[in-house]
Order: sequence, then C-alpha cells, then structure tokens
Amino acid sequence: MRAFGCAREKEVAMLLELGQWPQASPAELRAHAAGCRVCAQRVLLTESMRAARAAAMAEPQLVSPGALWWRAQLRRRNAALERISKPLLGAQVFALALAVLAAVGLLVWQLRGGLQAKSWVAGLERALNLGTLLPDALPGGGLGWLVPVLALLALAGGVAVYWSTEKQ
Repeated sequence: MRAFGCAREKEVAMLLELGQWPQASPAELRAHAAGCRVCAQRVLLTESMRAARAAAMAEPQLVSPGALWWRAQLRRRNAALERISKPLLGAQVFALALAVLAAVGLLVWQLRGGLQAKSWVAGLERALNLGTLLPDALPGGGLGWLVPVLALLALAGGVAVYWSTEKQ
C-alpha cells in the first residue's frame, strides 16, 4: 500500500460512481477495501454522501415566501372575480330571456297580422315623418334599409358585450 493512495482505488471509485458497490464487485476487491484505509474511507464517504442526499430529497421542499404571497393574491383576485361575475351572469341570462321573449312576441304579432312587416315599416316611416330627413334617392324607397341597419347594430352590440365580458 502506498502512502498517498491505493492502486485499486480507481476500481473502487468506478464501481461507486456506477452505483454497483458492493453488489457487482468481486469478493477480492471487497476484501481489499475492508483492509485498505484509503479505499475504506472512499467507500464510507461516498455511501454517507448518498445517504445524506437521499434523506434531503425525502424531506419536503419549502416554497419561497414570495411564491406563497403571489398564490394568496391570485386566490383573492379569483374569488373577487367569481363574486362579481355571478350577478353579471344572471343579468346576461335575464337579458337573453327578455330578448327571446320579445322576438317570440313580435313573431306571434306578425303571424296574427298576416306577416305585414313591410306595411308596418312603411307605417313607422309615416308616423315618425322620417321621409323629410332622408333623400328620396335611397334604394328600396324609404326605410327599407332600417331592418338591416338595426340588425347590424344589434350584432355589433352583441359582439361588444361578448368582448367586454370574455374571461381571460
């Protein structure tokens, strides 16, 4: 045996690095490591470090205070959004039900009158006297454009409401 090392220390170190000590080591090498102070210290040190690492890995990891604070703020914000969104959802359902009821009522009213929507629009034009505000050269003669414009406005309003209440 030499004073600063051992000739078989590299073999022992290789088996320790591969995690095969003492299972895959020959009996002669195990006997040498038991008798050699350098190899015995190498085995003892490596096995102690592995045991300490395994114990440290088994312990629960503590979360940083900043992450805990951030999660608490996120939960508080989500709870506030949920509290606020419940009445908004109720209002949206009520508005939808009212719109459907109005559409069904208008449809029933038109079916009873024999679907005279064109005469109704013409009557609206006479009642509001809008003909004086509009040029005579409009396509469709008068307020024929009113229904498509109102439908476009309703569609644009629905899209605006959707975008403003969309969850992110």
